[in-house]
Amino acid sequence: MNLPPFVLDLVYVVSAVLFIRGLKRLGSPATAREGNALAATAMLLAVIGTLLDRSIVSWEVIAGGLLLGTVIGVFLARWVKMTAMPQMVGAFNGLGGGASALVAAAELLRSGAASTVGAGAGIAAAAGILVGAVTFSGSFIAFGKLQGIVTGRPVTFPLQRTFNFLLFLGTLAAAGVLVVEGADLAILGILTGVSLLLGILLVLPIGGADMPVVVSLLNSYSGLAASAAGFVLGNPLLVLAGALVGAAGLILTRLMCRAMNRSLVNVAFGAFGGGGTAIAAGEEGDRPVRRTTPEEAALLLAYASSVVIVPGYGLAVAQAQHEARKLADLLIERGVKVRYAIHPVAGRMPGHMNVLLAEADVPYDLLVDMDDVNPEFPRTDVVVVVGANDVVNPLARDPSSAIAGMPILDVDKAQNVIVIKRSLSSGFAGIDNPLFYLDNTMMLFSDAREGLAELCKEVKEV
Repeated sequence: MNLPPFVLDLVYVVSAVLFIRGLKRLGSPATAREGNALAATAMLLAVIGTLLDRSIVSWEVIAGGLLLGTVIGVFLARWVKMTAMPQMVGAFNGLGGGASALVAAAELLRSGAASTVGAGAGIAAAAGILVGAVTFSGSFIAFGKLQGIVTGRPVTFPLQRTFNFLLFLGTLAAAGVLVVEGADLAILGILTGVSLLLGILLVLPIGGADMPVVVSLLNSYSGLAASAAGFVLGNPLLVLAGALVGAAGLILTRLMCRAMNRSLVNVAFGAFGGGGTAIAAGEEGDRPVRRTTPEEAALLLAYASSVVIVPGYGLAVAQAQHEARKLADLLIERGVKVRYAIHPVAGRMPGHMNVLLAEADVPYDLLVDMDDVNPEFPRTDVVVVVGANDVVNPLARDPSSAIAGMPILDVDKAQNVIVIKRSLSSGFAGIDNPLFYLDNTMMLFSDAREGLAELCKEVKEV
């Protein structure tokens, strides 16, 4: 059945309002859950309204799609680990970009000649195919790197940037022919193929700590591709939703670049993370370190006045957030002032650590942002670094370092530092950390969860 025009317009207006309202509510941890629900409701309304209006599928197919999507969503929500969220976002970006490219290509083929399509729709279709295909292949290369299927180090070859630039010019030429000549399977295939290759070659040279930034950038691309598909279909809500995703992705990318003190150009073409003086996992190098035991560390913590816990990716991998909270609760019961220091890109993505600690019901007022906690470190008795590396690396103050200028948590300025870590292995950036060798640093070599559990046990007995 076809909906009366005013009904569909009303559905789109309500959906748009819910999208914008949901996006605003996502800005605070206290309202984020509600914001997510509003955005999901907006998407559901838009999909159902569009399918009913266009009479594309039957009620049975819509219900079947909703059921299948719900099952997949519940499965992913329950079984995908928090540490795997970046690669899951990468896969979603790829699927979104691929879907937009397919929609744009199908509409172009359906419309036929250039005179039928029109210049505006033709340009939008070509842009949707180009950006969507780049997003699809680039996102799945990013997924492979984060998942360990593809090497996480930069993959480069001579004249790579020149070759990529020539590929980009080739995509523009193919897109131009499509706009002028209209639907042509051969040109469409060339544009899609070259765009897919360009996406692969743009992401392969990127590695190390830059991968989350690239995932965020590809998220923005997927929004732009969806917006272009919206222009092709003449669907204003798809244009709006795509623009919101594209803008949000760009804002997040900019914030992440600022948090790492790097430009987007440097991230995209810097081939960062391929060198450095890394020490392999399990090795401890030749420099002496000060080892400690759970008993000694517990004594230090139990009689401290102020303690700051710095959670990192290692804590997330070990799912040690609950043990971290137990330790904090024990210390607070003893009258110790305890806070959690949160780096803007702690874990793998902004907000990653906040969500992880929320899972353990850590009170949000105990979480302190980097800019607020850094001046407090010289007056802090003990800092407990759990599985964090690059975000506490003092080498960031060295202009010759690969991470020079990257804002860090100044934990080395505290009176005592306890680092819970399996080994002296380098972090995601692939460089050594001088913090481990300082006189005020004690290394507790252990899995994050086991180490925190031992500390809890010993603090109880103090």
